[in-house]
Amino acid sequence: MATPPTSPSQTARFQEKREAILGAAASLFNELGVKGATLSGIAASVGLVTNSVTYYYRKKEDLATACFLRSIDVIDAIVSTAAQEATVGARIQRFFLEYVTLLAQVETGEKSALVVFNDLRALPEPHLETVFGAYTDLFRRIRALLKGNETAGLTRDELNARTHIVISVINWVRAWMWRYEPDEYPRIASRVVDILLNGIPAADVAWQETAGEASWMLDTGSNDTADAFLRAATDLVNEQGYRGASVDRISARLNVTKGSFYHHNDNKQDLISACFDRTFGVVRRALVLAEEATGSGWDRACAAARVLVRYQLSEHGPLLRSSATSALPDEAHRERVRRTMIQMTERMVCVLVDGMMDRSIRPVDPSITAQIAIGLINAAAELRRWVPGATRDNAVDLYARPMFLGLLCPPA
Repeated sequence: MATPPTSPSQTARFQEKREAILGAAASLFNELGVKGATLSGIAASVGLVTNSVTYYYRKKEDLATACFLRSIDVIDAIVSTAAQEATVGARIQRFFLEYVTLLAQVETGEKSALVVFNDLRALPEPHLETVFGAYTDLFRRIRALLKGNETAGLTRDELNARTHIVISVINWVRAWMWRYEPDEYPRIASRVVDILLNGIPAADVAWQETAGEASWMLDTGSNDTADAFLRAATDLVNEQGYRGASVDRISARLNVTKGSFYHHNDNKQDLISACFDRTFGVVRRALVLAEEATGSGWDRACAAARVLVRYQLSEHGPLLRSSATSALPDEAHRERVRRTMIQMTERMVCVLVDGMMDRSIRPVDPSITAQIAIGLINAAAELRRWVPGATRDNAVDLYARPMFLGLLCPPA
């Protein structure tokens, strides 16, 4: 990464301008994705010409790398603070409290924006290796927060899966915390932590498969060729963002020509739109089946999560990551996707409220619980990155079970 060396002789103005550039770049990368933002746009947002930005960071990829490393450093400092607590519960509580305090400071303008990790894999090499190495180290340090007497019986895979839960909630919380005023963030964090650590079941309910759950059909009915293009495009958008999932790369993933691509698809934008429609169709189908099923609200909410996590790790998965919205080419499309995501979350809220009414789910904030559940179901698409041995069959116990029973639940 090309950036001027620091020295005591550098002025406060130099450091201040570089911080302003990093903050502006983070905001635009969050909005447009790494491939969508431009150095000229970043420069204009802080009243500079492009050459002023390239004095600090020669290429856009250098600037993006600096933004990602800055976010990792900031979160790592929070992890270090949380690690001082004596128990797993206290460490996770401290971690979330410190994190949302930072989000509140960003929201009120006290601190500059931090880039989210949605588009990390859109970086080219060697930038990706540098950033992903630092991100993996952060994963390990967050995993250390979960090590204690309460989790002593967990295997490495179980601990990694629960660490993925923590990081996924941290990443996802930024997508919905804006609904609350900044002074409420600590209260919301306490509710998140309570749900994460202790789960949501009432005292007398069990984690068990429901009758007929295994036969729930979630497929949308596309033909095999259409499904192949949808899965390939979904994989690439999850990895590279909208702009990184080029026609060439989608075609190469399927070992077909560009001519074959255009024989089956009008254009890339329509294909990616169909990927979102497919993803929402699968999630919608699972929630509709949960709404129509017999059993308690707890049973039905857990069933929906189990079948969706299994789907993610099946030959039909993965589903499109919600983070892909940041790199969609137009605001109208982004807004449509966000609105549908909100509607899917509200469907989960209704199932959870059913459980509270029939007393199979303990009193918790149903809106926050639904956000956590939908976000973690979505994040199951990346479970194998952290738990290589995760399969369609064992992911339910490794991942979905602590999602609903809590991070401190014993092994299955």
